[in-house]
Amino acid sequence: MTDWITALPKAELHLHLEGSLEPELLFALAERNRIALPWADVEALRSAYAFNNLQEFLDLYYQGANVLRTEQDFYDLTWAYLLKCQEQGVIHTEPFFDPQTHTDRGIPFEVVLRGIQQALVDGEKQLGISHGLILSFLRHLPEEAAFKTLEQAMPFRDAFVAVGLDSSEMGFPPRLFERVFAKARSEGLHAVAHAGEEGPPEYIWEALDLLKIERIDHGVRAIEDERLMQRIIDEQIPLTVCPLSNIKLCVFDHMRQHNILTMLERGVKVTVNSDDPAYFGGYVGENFAALERDLGMTREQAARLASNSLEARLVK
Repeated sequence: MTDWITALPKAELHLHLEGSLEPELLFALAERNRIALPWADVEALRSAYAFNNLQEFLDLYYQGANVLRTEQDFYDLTWAYLLKCQEQGVIHTEPFFDPQTHTDRGIPFEVVLRGIQQALVDGEKQLGISHGLILSFLRHLPEEAAFKTLEQAMPFRDAFVAVGLDSSEMGFPPRLFERVFAKARSEGLHAVAHAGEEGPPEYIWEALDLLKIERIDHGVRAIEDERLMQRIIDEQIPLTVCPLSNIKLCVFDHMRQHNILTMLERGVKVTVNSDDPAYFGGYVGENFAALERDLGMTREQAARLASNSLEARLVK
């Protein structure tokens, strides 16, 4: 069924560009920018990809992002991801980027954005992959820092379509960012947020009611709250689920326990995404393959998941 799934037109709605930094490119950029790495080689780095929780992953993620320094680096990162999209039948992508990860270490906002934006524009022209870029705030930093990032972004307002909220979930509930999301929405931006991955269903309620998001990133713990599930079904609020990520970060112990197809059959508009594919073992294609292998996903279910992703786009 792999070739059939590859041929399905799909959108990817939950992808962190910094999380698509493959070890080979990471080492190449480190060499280009003369940055010393704590790993001897690509194999040693891959062996470090054993996470017990979200925070352990994030520590490595931020360490890896340190090799991204120039506009060309960000272009190369984004272009490599777009080539993978082309290979796997992804015709539209709405990736996240984390400006604060870079501006906090002295990389100008415009350097980050120009590299990413040029690759996305070239991807649309040369590969036929449409896009909508999402600026994400880091929730482990104060809301004041998010306001500063939004202010830095406003001169480039046309380059992105939405704001998001990511990074460490536990202890950083969505309500901490209510004001900056209101400001972003007043500027005409869409809103999405990570909620209900490690955090409880209450975080999803807050993201919906306080941040007024249009799409829930992850959201797998919604199934613990029947009233929340019914709202998500009734309002057809999309969930951008990342199966391999959920296993790698121990949200579920095994793919056989994953609830994505259960939610699909309940009428939830779930979609399949890769999150941070360089770290979590695969892109969209590998995530679909895992659902077929471990959950017995049928062709009809795969087609619905792909259709959901196209319907859930912010950019139509």
